[in-house]
This record gives sequence, structure tokens and C-alpha cells, in this order.
Amino acid sequence: MKKNSSDFCFGSERKAQLNEFLENLSIDFNNFDLLNTALSHSSYSNELDQKSGNNERLEFLGDSVLNLIITDHLYKTYPNKSEGELSKARSYIVSEDSLSSIAREIDLGSYILLGKGEESNDGRNKKGILADAIEAFVGAIYLDSGFLVATEFVVGLFDMYIRLMFNRGDFKDYKSLLQEYVQKKYKISPSYKLDKEIGPDHDKVFCVELYVGEKFISNGKGKSKKEAEMRAAEVALKAMEDINL
Repeated sequence: MKKNSSDFCFGSERKAQLNEFLENLSIDFNNFDLLNTALSHSSYSNELDQKSGNNERLEFLGDSVLNLIITDHLYKTYPNKSEGELSKARSYIVSEDSLSSIAREIDLGSYILLGKGEESNDGRNKKGILADAIEAFVGAIYLDSGFLVATEFVVGLFDMYIRLMFNRGDFKDYKSLLQEYVQKKYKISPSYKLDKEIGPDHDKVFCVELYVGEKFISNGKGKSKKEAEMRAAEVALKAMEDINL
């Protein structure tokens, strides 16, 4: 993991948080001041009377970078899709609902600096704050490491959702929906267990099982563990009303 060569302007606890965030995503970052800014909400900087020390400018940049990367990826990956289909897909992918779902998938909310008001008002789970933060993060990656690295990150993060959207015609985050449903109804969280891997390394299929408590609920298959988990959650949601734990 690369470390910032410049002096940090924040404490060791925050440095540890940022390192943990990067390690979870398996990416490097050079300028930790830039990364910290990308994850600083305006409510936090306003309380410190640092009007420019928030992620709003990076969000502005990241919005354009993200749109270009998604547009380029859709154009090259789906040559048989019409302009209208590609436009609709792009709008869906970069919508607040979609971006906030992806932000939850990487637990981005846990690393955002918020003011006391937003913190007490469940700001870490607000769609707008999460969507803005992921745009700012993309903008920061672009400035820190360039367009190619930003593209690799965005495509790696979004590709599964794009494929599922084209296959099913929606962009629902079934894992988050199931998590909310199970926690509300049963006061526990669903869990996923890798059952087996099928096929050669270059064309592997992952099979996972979904449990609520000790009870097996459903299974799913996919080209990645995340995709398999998403499919298992989708099956579980459709059947959950009929399941008695």
C-alpha cells in the first residue's frame, strides 16, 4: 500500500481509517489530503469554518469523469445497443439511487466525515450524501492517479451492476433491500457462504448460499461472489414472505 509522501493534516486515527478504506478496495492512493477531502461532507467543513475543505468541487469533477467512463464503457461493451438504450442505461447507472447503492456496497458511508447535525440525522445512510461522496471519490482518483486508473476502478465497481441491469432491465440493489427487510422483521442480518466454484480460472462461476440465522434461504450463481450474492438475495426477497423462521 502506498503512503502519502506529504505530511498529513489530520490525526493517526483518521489515517488508519483511510488506509482501511483503501485496503478494503485494494487500491493505492498517493495524496491522502485529497482523499480526505473527497470524503469530507460540507456539514463537517462548515462546523470547522473551512468552506473549501469539503468534497463539493471534487463531486463536480467526479460527476463528469464518471459519466465519461460509463459512456465509454457502454459504447465499447455493447455495440449492438442503440443510442437510446445506451442513454437510458447511463442515466440509470449514474442516478442517485444507483450511486448510493454502490456506495453502500463498499461501505463508503462509514468513512465520510460529517457534521454533528448530519451525524445525528443518519447522514451516513442518506442517498444524496452517499452519491455525492462516490462522485467525489472518483474525481479524487482521477486527480491522484489519472484517467486510466479511474477507469479501471469505475468499471470494476460498476460492471456487474451494468450487466445485471441489461439482463433484467433493472438496477435494484437486492442485497441492501434484503438486509433492510430481514433486520426490520427478524432483528438479524442475512449471511452468505461460498458453496463452490465451478469452471477454469478464466471462466469461473461462483455458487453461494444465503442464510438467515441458521436457516438456509436461497442460493445464487454468478461470475463473481458479489454477483452470486446479489442473485441469491433477489431469489430470497421474492420468497421471503412465505418463509417462517
